[in-house]
Amino acid sequence: MGTDSPNKPDPRFKIAHREALIGVALAIFNFIWWYGFAYGLGSKPLKEYKYVFGLPAWFFYSCVLGFIVMAVLVTLVVKFWFVDVSLDVEEDDQK
Repeated sequence: MGTDSPNKPDPRFKIAHREALIGVALAIFNFIWWYGFAYGLGSKPLKEYKYVFGLPAWFFYSCVLGFIVMAVLVTLVVKFWFVDVSLDVEEDDQK
């Protein structure tokens, strides 16, 4: 199904694998961002905490700003790097 010839793999798989790797890279980046700020800034004694908009800096940078950064990154990646691929079976494959 979905191949140009019996021996040639479907080109949609190459696109799907590339996009899956991009998704995994974004998830790893998100974890590193969160972990770095949450445990980097959050491991100080309570008296040394700094606050941003009334929230501890570690929470603001890891959870609030991290969410905004990831939302922007995912939007840009989907808009500019992901490809719209038809999932319909081609006419030649239905024979």
